[in-house]
Amino acid sequence: MNTTDRQRLFIQDVAVRDGFQIEPRFVPTEQKIALIDRLGRCGLAKIEVTSFSSPKAIPMLADAEVVMRGIARIEGVEYAALVPNLRGCERALACNVDEINLVMSASESHNRANLGMSCEDSLRQFAKILPLAHGATAINASLSTAFGCPFEGSVPAGRVMDLIARLTDMGIARVSLCDTTGMANPAQVEDIFGSVLRMWPTLQVTAHFHNTRGMGLANAVAALNAGVRHFDASLGGLGGCPFAPGATGNVCTEDLVHMFDSMGWNTGVDLTELLEVAAALPIIVGHDVPGQVLKAGPWTRRHALPPTQGSPAMSPSNVCAGVRA
Repeated sequence: MNTTDRQRLFIQDVAVRDGFQIEPRFVPTEQKIALIDRLGRCGLAKIEVTSFSSPKAIPMLADAEVVMRGIARIEGVEYAALVPNLRGCERALACNVDEINLVMSASESHNRANLGMSCEDSLRQFAKILPLAHGATAINASLSTAFGCPFEGSVPAGRVMDLIARLTDMGIARVSLCDTTGMANPAQVEDIFGSVLRMWPTLQVTAHFHNTRGMGLANAVAALNAGVRHFDASLGGLGGCPFAPGATGNVCTEDLVHMFDSMGWNTGVDLTELLEVAAALPIIVGHDVPGQVLKAGPWTRRHALPPTQGSPAMSPSNVCAGVRA
């Protein structure tokens, strides 16, 4: 692998699907389309646009076909959709999605809570979907709770490996490992992703982290060190799982890009433009979002010097603790 290849990372935004699906206030279709179009111009590798689920199950995404057909597709950007079943796959393929994302959990209890079926049932459903999708679009399988389950606790790494083996045996060439509830730690992340990449060196592996306990970016660096080059993230840090108690939003896209950029990696993303898109997000969803770089600015931001010493503005109450002790 040459230096240029080594430096390239692929940032994949999931805000319009994973982020919006739990928002209480419906985001109008035209606003979704406009947001996706703006994200597409930022240089992201992939955007998860929607989910072809039952409108009764996820009312926020009831406009899946209209959104997918209404976006202006940017060359070089993949437009993906979550597909829960065979009917969802048929709907997605009719809209010419670039990738379908199949989802199941690594833990039995979360799979039943989230999908209403056993893990074996999910695998059987995948087997029905794959013949329809193979050759028509790329296929990704996401394993939720791969680093821990809110109901069962630890999920054995061997369990994750066994499921990946079954997925790859089906012919699936892309797999995402998801820290659905933010239970992962960097040592665990580096160990599991390192094992996966050693066992399946040609598999396209994506890291999908939530920041529930504030370790999302640290886990992303651990995955990077293990050799992962594809990362899911959500604009503004939106997201969460309604069937995972305590789970908060995904790792924030602009924070992730800022971190990787400052480390010298090439994300292909225009951070300035991405921050402009993120700045409009609170108006769209009607509340503040947890992204930090939007509030503080990138590390390259510079400020004017404070007034000279002796000025009232430099009284002890205005001095950072320890700086002028």
